[in-house]
Amino acid sequence: MAAESLSDRILRENDAVFRTMLSHRFVEDVKNDRLSKAAFERYLVYEGAFVDSAISIFAYAAATAGTMAQKRWLIAVLDALANEQIAYFERTFASRGIDPSSFDTGIAEVEAFRAGMLEIARQGGFLDTVAAMFAAEWMYWTWSKEAATRPISDPLLKEWVDLHVDPNFAAQAQWLKNELDIAGETLEENEKARLSAIFGRAMQLEIDFHDAPYL
Repeated sequence: MAAESLSDRILRENDAVFRTMLSHRFVEDVKNDRLSKAAFERYLVYEGAFVDSAISIFAYAAATAGTMAQKRWLIAVLDALANEQIAYFERTFASRGIDPSSFDTGIAEVEAFRAGMLEIARQGGFLDTVAAMFAAEWMYWTWSKEAATRPISDPLLKEWVDLHVDPNFAAQAQWLKNELDIAGETLEENEKARLSAIFGRAMQLEIDFHDAPYL
């Protein structure tokens, strides 16, 4: 019987919190085409602010990566964040007349997510960031695959869901998973457990963050 990969172990050990996020009100509202305009627009502002922070998070990963192949991959991730995801928010804000400065992105749930994920990247090493972003991206890819098969009446929300099932995003989620698995072949038990805990911490931050559009 093949040994359990590190990423599969992390997903198994954090199944409860992962499933809690997959059944979150926000996810269910998107899948059932009942997310209110107000909640979606608050989410857009909060998520747009986080994507800006994600550029810093992945920059820390690039700075601490051990191989040129890892650095090249992460440079491409940074380019996609800056020139595709940020561009999506810029277009969306303009088309909907949203002024992000009129929203409070400093509310506890939003700030805790931003600060918590940045702290993981700043305080830890390459694999810490990989574990945290694996939580975020594997989660989005997982629920968006189902949501993308459902009717979504808001074209901008549909575009956002489709972005998370795009082959490039799927490849990024899989890359994070693979990096954990490669490292897991030689890591000590305490390091594996620590990375699993980081995944769980990041997922709880995601849950709280997705509460914020309803507050």
